[in-house]
This record gives sequence, structure tokens and C-alpha cells, in this order.
Amino acid sequence: MFSLTEDQIAIRDMAASFSKETLAPHAVRWDEEKHFPVEEMRQAAALGMGGIYIAEDVGGSGLSRLDAALIFEALATGCPTVAAYISIHNMCAWMIDRYGSDEQRQAFLPKLCSMEHLASYCLTEPGAGSDAAALKTRAVRDGDHYVLDGQKQFISGAGVSDLYVVMVRTGEAGPSGISTLVVEKGTAGLSFGANEKKMGWNAQPTRAVIFENCRVPVANRLGPEGIGFKIAMAGLDGGRLNIGACSLGGAQAALDKALAYAQERKAFGARIADFQALQFKLADMATELEMARTFLWRAASALDEKAPDATKLCAMAKRVATDSGFEVANQALQIHGGYGYLADYGIEKIVRDLRVHQILEGTNEVMRMIVARGLVGRAKGN
Repeated sequence: MFSLTEDQIAIRDMAASFSKETLAPHAVRWDEEKHFPVEEMRQAAALGMGGIYIAEDVGGSGLSRLDAALIFEALATGCPTVAAYISIHNMCAWMIDRYGSDEQRQAFLPKLCSMEHLASYCLTEPGAGSDAAALKTRAVRDGDHYVLDGQKQFISGAGVSDLYVVMVRTGEAGPSGISTLVVEKGTAGLSFGANEKKMGWNAQPTRAVIFENCRVPVANRLGPEGIGFKIAMAGLDGGRLNIGACSLGGAQAALDKALAYAQERKAFGARIADFQALQFKLADMATELEMARTFLWRAASALDEKAPDATKLCAMAKRVATDSGFEVANQALQIHGGYGYLADYGIEKIVRDLRVHQILEGTNEVMRMIVARGLVGRAKGN
């Protein structure tokens, strides 16, 4: 089940080569300068990474979720921040591909797959984070338009992205009153907050998205009214796998740096790599990543196969991969000692970038809730 095909190995190697040559040399500088590397992302798209699991008839690569996991792990070895944004962009494109009409697919997806246009996912609000179904951004029907009022919070790419896949309330309270609209940049009534000052993920902008009497064509609604929450959650199944893969890639890069440093650094007259205590720590770090990687691949395969337990497995894998990834990166910093705390070595950036992976795409506490509800519900059924 977990033996990669020759094609998958080639895909992973292609992404790894791109990451090493195009992302890694600039990642620390992009973080320091808060530079959003749009041109480099378009280079990734030229290699098929702008629409990884999007249908080929609109310019996508038509690959699997497992293929995507391989790609995002490889990209994140160079820069987790850039890899994570490309992940979010792919999630938005998939939502349009899966739930959009033929007209919407042809209108939006070719430029998304090339990343000529960028996309942002807009679910979280100031008062609706983990409880996403409580969102309050309202869309009122007015002829052939909706009028939007409300605010989305913590939106990656906001202000730069060209399309915003927005979950809005068109009906009653709760999940069944939510619909999904595609809002195009430049729409009257659409504005953005200031770029947030963040612990990590500095190479992508994060802003509030604000709607004030914002008129959006009904033709930009994905699917019928009332299925927006379903669309949002379906997107997050794959998004959780991708962000888990980004954690593994960042952590693998940190482990590789720690291994190289341990071979060079001497203390008490010997290389620190020769100390058994450090060898055991490195062995545990490698084991943690391999376990998380195997689990993530299983969940990705389940999503590809549309298995009934795919959502549960995606939640499990996201929690395991992001927790393990952060812990391994943090241990890699510790191995570097004081040097790990310096920006020049790139370790502290990885730690800062990976920390948010335990929060976004559903906090890891929410991942436990998803799993627990399934377990308790099954027990009640028995």
C-alpha cells in the first residue's frame, strides 16, 4: 500500500528539486522581508503544482491526494510558508472544480491552475473560528446579486489574491444556512485589513477580508444555497492532509540540518554525533516523522478512494503530522544549542512556521473532537 510508483517518485523528486533550487536559497530572506514570492509560485504552477488534483480539461494536473502529499512535503523542505499557501490555493481551486458549474470551472480554473490568479479560503471570522458553523457574514439576495456584509479573519493571501472562496450565511442559523460564493478582487465593497504581524508564515500576507454592501453575482455561487458548510468541510479534508505534509517537510529539513550540525560540532573532544544520548534523540526524531508520514499516506489513500472513514483519518493524520512536525523541529533547534536560536541557521524560522499548523485548517483540539464524535457515535450505535 505504501510503495510509491515510479511516477510518484518522479513527481516527488521534481518537487524536491524545485524546492531546493528555487525556494530554499531565499526562504530566510523572504521571511525577514515579508516578501510574498508570487513569481516563484507561478514557476511551481508551470510544473503542474497550481492545480495538483484539478481536472486536466481546465489546466489541472489530475493527480491524486497521495501525489499532493508527496509534493507538499517536498516543497516544504525549502519553505513551509510558501508550500502552505500553495496548499490553500489548491484547496480553493478544488472546491470550484468539484462544486462549480461548467461555466464557473472554465471561467476560473485555467488561471488558477497557472497561478496567474491566486485564491484565498475565507471561512474563519472574528467570532467564529473552531465553531465555524456560527459564522455571521451575511449574503442577502437582491435580484441577480447577493449583498454581502461581514468580515473574515486570518485570511492567507488576502489583499493579493484574485479570488476569494467565501462561506456566507444565506439562510437560518447553523450549517444548513451557509452557502459558498466566489468573490473577485476589485468587487465594490470588498476591502482588506492591515497585514497581521505574526510569529511565522511571514512570506505570505494575512489580513482580514471585509465586506460592506458588497454585491456579488448569483452566478458566482458554488452549488445550490445551503451546502456551503459541506463544501467548506470537504475542502478541509484535503487541506488537512496538505498542511500535515507541509509540517513533515519542514521538520525533515530541520532534522537534516541537525544531522549535519551534529557531524561538525565538537564538544568535550568529540563530535556530538558520537554521543549516544544525541544518537537516540535523532533516532526518535526520524521515527516520529516516518510514523506520521505513513499515517498521512494512509489517510490520503482513503480520501482518494472515497472511503467512509476518510474524514476521520484526515483529522487523525493532520493532528499527528503537525504535532510531530513541530516537536521534531523544536528538538532540531535544541540540538543546535544557541546557534539554533539565530536566524542565519534557518532552524528558528522552521519552528515559527510550523507552530501555526497545529492551529489552522482546524485546531488539533478540533481534530480530536472529530475523531471522538465518530467513536462515541459508533459506540452508541452498537
